[in-house]
Amino acid sequence: MNRLRPLFQDQLAWMALIAVAPAWLTSAWLLWRWEASPALRWTLLIFISAFVAGGVIAMRQRLVHPMQALSNMLEALREGDYSLRARNVDPEDALGEVMIEVNALSRMLQDQRLAALEADVLLAKVIAEVDIAVFAFDAERRLRLLNRAGESLLGGRAADLIGKSAAELGVAAMLDGVPASIVNQAFPGGAGRWEVRRRRFRERGRPHELLVISDLSRALRDEERQAWRRLVRVIGHELNNSLTPIKSMAGTLRKIFDLERMPDDWRDDARTGLAIIHDRAEALERFMGAYARLARLPPPTRKTADFAAIVRGVASLHGDRVRVENGPAASLAIDVDQIEQALINLVKNAVEATGTDGAVCVRWQVTDGELVAEVEDDGPGLAHTDNLWVPFFTTKPGGAGIGLVLSREIVENHGGRISLENRVGARGCVARVRLPAT
Repeated sequence: MNRLRPLFQDQLAWMALIAVAPAWLTSAWLLWRWEASPALRWTLLIFISAFVAGGVIAMRQRLVHPMQALSNMLEALREGDYSLRARNVDPEDALGEVMIEVNALSRMLQDQRLAALEADVLLAKVIAEVDIAVFAFDAERRLRLLNRAGESLLGGRAADLIGKSAAELGVAAMLDGVPASIVNQAFPGGAGRWEVRRRRFRERGRPHELLVISDLSRALRDEERQAWRRLVRVIGHELNNSLTPIKSMAGTLRKIFDLERMPDDWRDDARTGLAIIHDRAEALERFMGAYARLARLPPPTRKTADFAAIVRGVASLHGDRVRVENGPAASLAIDVDQIEQALINLVKNAVEATGTDGAVCVRWQVTDGELVAEVEDDGPGLAHTDNLWVPFFTTKPGGAGIGLVLSREIVENHGGRISLENRVGARGCVARVRLPAT
């Protein structure tokens, strides 16, 4: 291919020749005017011309060699070879500074490549060992990557599954649905309830989709088993508290009536025993009623309500014992009866915790699209929090152990959350209710 323009090094050589041309012409003119033999004059002219040409050629080579070395290093970097280094460079030289910077760039890229390789190896090991199925699909929805859990879920080997379409693998619907969902589906490796999460990413500029499928059945079974154990433990404790005195008093009354001659105070003993049986039966009835209320909690019927009015109404039930700090105006779409009941439970617990001389304060604020209400008391605080949210667990005499659980159920049904913790730097406890402000 013919070049329309000379090479860079040739341009520099011509520029050098042009620069020394006046001196060479002056020397030639002086030699021409010099009264000496023609052989001497021609010899000197040839010597000067050879000296100029040699200098220009040397300058050209002095520039070409470092530039070629720099080109080779940059080509090696482009090809992913970061081992080449320029040697014997002079930091005071302009080209030496360039070589030093290229060496630094090469070392930095080598370190980054090593770190990236180590991260890729670690990520590959983590993905391979997790018990969550991970799949990667390309733009044509063909499988490009899966881990061991994915192989077990699809019932095949990676070599046989790679390249198949999502429809062939039975997961096409999961790629079309919402980014996060819970589905019931049967796979070759098992059936059950699965949590499906989908994310998009790019590799080499092309879109890909990452599909993560985790088995919820085992976790749900474990949680269900733990919940049943806690529930049976609490119900058993409550039943024993009532049945033990009932059984004891029933046995005592039977012994009295089996006597051939009744004692003089048998009526008082019978009246006392029947009263105990009656009281414990009422306690069991209250317990079962509380269980029924918790099990039959309806979904919230929302309507716009003034939160400040609800708080003041709840506080008025306890007279001067509860102080309300005025907060910002807040109108929420809530079930007024349910939210009111939740606040009643929290305020009642706070008042009972403070005794006769303590104080309870209720305040609220709106921040980041969320209403945060606090019920604060100066009582003894929380001693044991392990069973705080266990249904029917209570440390109060005559308590049903359902108030906190019912309050949490109400708040969570409204899309909020509730927490109970000891105050920091002060005596007492604070209950926080967070509700969406929109």
